[in-house]
Amino acid sequence: MEKMGSVLSNQEKHVQVDPLLLEVSDVMATSLDLDTTLRRVAEVVRKVIDYEIFAILLLNEKTQELRFRFQVGYPPEFAERSRIKVGEGVTGLAVQLRQAILIGDVAQDPRYIAAVPNVCSELAVPLTTKNRVIGVIDLEARHQDYFTEEHKRLLTLIASRMAAGIENAQLYTRTTKQAKILLLLNEIARELTSILNLDELLGRIAELLQRLIDFQIFSILLLDASGEKLQHRFSLRFNENVQVKQEIPLGRGLVGQAAQTMQAILVPDVSKDPRYVEANPETRSELAVPLIYKDKVIGVLDLEHTRRGFFTDEHRRTVTTLAAQVAIAIENARLYEQIAQQERRLERDLALARELQMRLLPQTLPQLGHLELAAKFTPARAIGGDLYDFIPYSLSRLGIVIGDVSGKGAPAAIYAALVSGILRSHAPIEPGPAEMLSAVNLSLAERRIEAQFVSLIYAVWDDEHRTLLVANSGLPRPVLVHEGKNSIIEATGLPLGLFDDASYDEFRFKMKPGDMFVFFSDGILDARNRQGELFGRGRVEKIIAECADQSADSVVASLFQAVAEHSAGVETFDDQTVLAIKVKDGGPPAASRRR
Repeated sequence: MEKMGSVLSNQEKHVQVDPLLLEVSDVMATSLDLDTTLRRVAEVVRKVIDYEIFAILLLNEKTQELRFRFQVGYPPEFAERSRIKVGEGVTGLAVQLRQAILIGDVAQDPRYIAAVPNVCSELAVPLTTKNRVIGVIDLEARHQDYFTEEHKRLLTLIASRMAAGIENAQLYTRTTKQAKILLLLNEIARELTSILNLDELLGRIAELLQRLIDFQIFSILLLDASGEKLQHRFSLRFNENVQVKQEIPLGRGLVGQAAQTMQAILVPDVSKDPRYVEANPETRSELAVPLIYKDKVIGVLDLEHTRRGFFTDEHRRTVTTLAAQVAIAIENARLYEQIAQQERRLERDLALARELQMRLLPQTLPQLGHLELAAKFTPARAIGGDLYDFIPYSLSRLGIVIGDVSGKGAPAAIYAALVSGILRSHAPIEPGPAEMLSAVNLSLAERRIEAQFVSLIYAVWDDEHRTLLVANSGLPRPVLVHEGKNSIIEATGLPLGLFDDASYDEFRFKMKPGDMFVFFSDGILDARNRQGELFGRGRVEKIIAECADQSADSVVASLFQAVAEHSAGVETFDDQTVLAIKVKDGGPPAASRRR
C-alpha cells in the first residue's frame, strides 16, 4: 500500500464521522460483553483509520499497569506477558498526561517500546470516563507520519464515547464473573462439607479449585501438632500428585509468612521478594492463603505458576473466600478421622476386654457325680457386669456363684472382675455362702467406689451328701423345682459394697434326683417388648415349670429363647445370665435357714 493512497483513503473516510459516532453509540448501547465490545470498537476504528497494528490496553488502577486486553498484529507472547507502567512508553505517557500522543517517527523518540518489527509511527489515545482514565487505544504503522492530527482528533472523539461503554462492559463482566464464582464457591462448599475422608477431601479441593484458577503447582499444608511447623499433606505439580516431605517453620518463606500473619500473600514475581524460598525452580508467581478455623491457623493453600503476574487480586479474594469453607471441611474431616480412629481403638479394646471377660468365666463346666450344671451369660453391650463361676472346694464340694454388678459396659465389667478376684482370694478357706458374702462385702467396702455395688448369690454344693447351701445379696429370688412344681426360695439380702455391717441368711437344702435350682439376673426379668411390657417373673416360672423334666441345659436355653422372642426388635437394656443345676440322683429334699 502506498503512503499517499492510505492518507487519501483516510481523508475520504472523514466524511463518515457523524454516522460513525452514531455507530459507536450503538455499539456501546447494545453489548455488555467486554470481548464483544472491544472487538466492535476495533471494527469501528478501522472505518476511520486503516490500521495493521492495533491494541486496546486497560489500566489496573491498583498496580498502575496497562495490560493488553485486545490486539491485532502483536506477537501473542508479548501481548500476554506485557505490563506497561503508567508513564512508560508512548501508551503509558498518554495515560499519565491524559491526552493523545502522536509520534511521526518512533526511531527519534526514546520513549517508544519496540514490540513489532519495522514500526515507524504510533498514535496512543487515552480512554477517559468520569474524569478517570481506564485504558488506552494504541495504533502503530510501518510508515513514518502515517497518522495525522485529524486522526488524533477523530480517535479522541471516538474514545470519549467508547470509554463509558468499555467501563460498563468491564463492570458487567466483573459482576457476572463474580456471580458465577459465588455460585461455584457455594457448590464447592456444599460438596466439601460432605467429604469426611481427609485424603479424599484434599484431592477434591485441588480438583474443584482448578475450576476457578488455572494453577500449575498446588499444595495444601497443615499445621502439625506442635503448632510450629507446616507439613505438606497434598501436592499437585502440573496435574500430577507428588509426595513432598518438606516441613516449613512458621514465618519462613511465603507459606510460613501467610500462616504466621494470618494474611493472604500474593507475589507477582517471586524473584523480587526476599521472603521467597525456592522449592520449585519453575515458579515465577505465587499465592499463599492461610486456612483459618475459629481464629486459629490450621494450614495454608499454596498456588504457584510459571508465569510472572499470573495471580490477581481477584484470585486472592476468591481463594480467601474458599479457604474459609476449606478450613471447616478439613477440621470436620480431621474430627471424623480422630473419632473413627478412637472408635477403631475402642472396638479393639472392647473386643479384647470381651475376650478377657469370657476367659474369666468358666471355660468348661465341672463334672460331678450327682449334679448337672448349665449356665449362659449375654452382655447388653460388648462387655457387661454379670458374672458366674464355679469354685472347687475339697471333699467333692463346689462353690457356685452368680452375680450382677450395678451399671453396664466397661465400668461394670471391671468391677465384676474385681469381685471375681475377691471371691477367688477367699475360696481357699472354703467359707460357707453367708460367710463368703460377708467377706466380699468387707473387701469391697475397703475399696469402695461411689455408686458401684454387686448383687450375688453364693451357694455351696456337697456332691457326696446332695446338699446345697444358698445365700443371696440382692439377686432375684431363685426357683426350686421339686416333683415338677416350682417353689420360690425367699433368700434375700443387701447388695455387696454398700454397707459395712450387712449380714446374710443362709439356706440349706437336702436334694434328690430331678430337683433343680434356677438362678438368674434381673436382666432376664426386666427384658421389655415393643410395648414396654416386662418379661417378668411369671413368665420365668412358667418356662421353668414347663421344663421341669428336662435337662439343665434345656432350661437355660428355653429361658434365653423366650426372652429373645419377647424383646425382638428392642435393644437389650441389661446383661442377662441364667445358671441352672439339676440333681441326677440322691434322697428327698429338705430346707432349713440359719444365720
